[in-house]
Amino acid sequence: MIKFGTDGWRAVIADEFTFENVSKLAQAVADYIKGVKTDANIVIGYDTRFLSDKFAERCAEVMAANGINVLLSDKPCSTPIVSFTIKMRKLFGGIMITASHNPPNFNGFKYKAEYAGPAEKDLTDKFESLIGKSPVKQMPIEKAKSSGLVKTRDLSKPWVEFIKGYIDFALIKKQNYSIVVDSMYGASGGFVAPFLESMGLKVTALHAERNPGFGGTAPEPIEKNLKDLLFVMKKGKYDLGIALDGDVDRVGIVRPDGVYMNAHLALSHIILHLSEDKKWKGAVVKTVALTFLIDRICEKNKIKLYETPVGFKHICKLMREEDILTGGEESGGFGFKNYVPERDGILAGLLILEMMAYRKKTLTQIIQETEKEYGKFCYKREDCEYPDEKKKTLFEGLKKDTPKKLAGVDVKEFSAKDGAKLIAKDGSWLLYRLSGTEPILRIYVEASSDARVAAIMKEAKTIAGI
Repeated sequence: MIKFGTDGWRAVIADEFTFENVSKLAQAVADYIKGVKTDANIVIGYDTRFLSDKFAERCAEVMAANGINVLLSDKPCSTPIVSFTIKMRKLFGGIMITASHNPPNFNGFKYKAEYAGPAEKDLTDKFESLIGKSPVKQMPIEKAKSSGLVKTRDLSKPWVEFIKGYIDFALIKKQNYSIVVDSMYGASGGFVAPFLESMGLKVTALHAERNPGFGGTAPEPIEKNLKDLLFVMKKGKYDLGIALDGDVDRVGIVRPDGVYMNAHLALSHIILHLSEDKKWKGAVVKTVALTFLIDRICEKNKIKLYETPVGFKHICKLMREEDILTGGEESGGFGFKNYVPERDGILAGLLILEMMAYRKKTLTQIIQETEKEYGKFCYKREDCEYPDEKKKTLFEGLKKDTPKKLAGVDVKEFSAKDGAKLIAKDGSWLLYRLSGTEPILRIYVEASSDARVAAIMKEAKTIAGI
């Protein structure tokens, strides 16, 4: 029943995500840890979901009973803070109780390895293989605390001090910015706005209170879920809107005029800021579903570019092996140099704000200048119901008989790196990917105009028989 996906195990609360199953998984993790290091220290954090604090305590009880020292967050915290704590304190690893951007009835279990990033598949496979191999051990939380095996701490304080040195807040403060932070009822609500206010920013906080139901909306910072933030930005006089998902590793950016800035544009501008404004060096990593604008930026600035399958673990691996400036996904999760190999939504938003301060321009002006220099990129994704019996036929057919044209333009390249991707000579592209958990076909299209995107999307559905 317990299977890890691209970043952790997630399941419906009280269905599969139960104290019994969490205890079994925690014991499996403890068995692995004890088999590698007898005097290990780990960190455990949790988000604002229903019973997340109690599930985190249960994990701490199991670890303590197995003789593993635990640093337990004393309040909801972010996934990047858990990863940062591993690096700062040189811990063996960490557990984060969160279902990230999933609907409110879900919860989840993420494991962060000693390198302070997402556990790779070989490690999560080991966890799965150890489930049920030994009986669950458990020490009551109060006893675990009194014995010193479990210590509770405010994990956000060291992270805040680090971010103060990473971002040029003195420069930002000179611009007298007024921003809106939408925590989407997630873990950032308790500490982000106070921190930014302490750094001289005028902050309006949205949905900062704890609400395990997330207002009836999944805490995913995409346009359709940000109606309140879009409305506030459009009606008020603010310089930037920043939306953060449930465990704060994804970001959504909103311009002063209430227009949503998608992840493609966000990462593109972060690359420009880090390379042109801050003069940092390093390669860039993008997944197959990200914009061709990144390719053009990297080509012009002579930046090495890697392309990976979807999933931040692929980016994390490169960040550990190569000199990587930044890397990211279409979902709004970005990682950065001189930090940890982990996504951080707050840091992404602050880098956009810092770019505005460096250039002394509004975000809208910066985007317009980028479009003028690199061209216009229009993007659309549709998730379509797709029966299992059609999947094999579609992908085998595309590989054997690749279309010669994409909505009238010659196809120059076909890639099966992650799904099936057709790239036309004009830079437009079409990507088919399958959901790993649902009968869903994801169709991604990018081109230089909305009309061409629509034409490619129409053709894509015809090819797929939708």
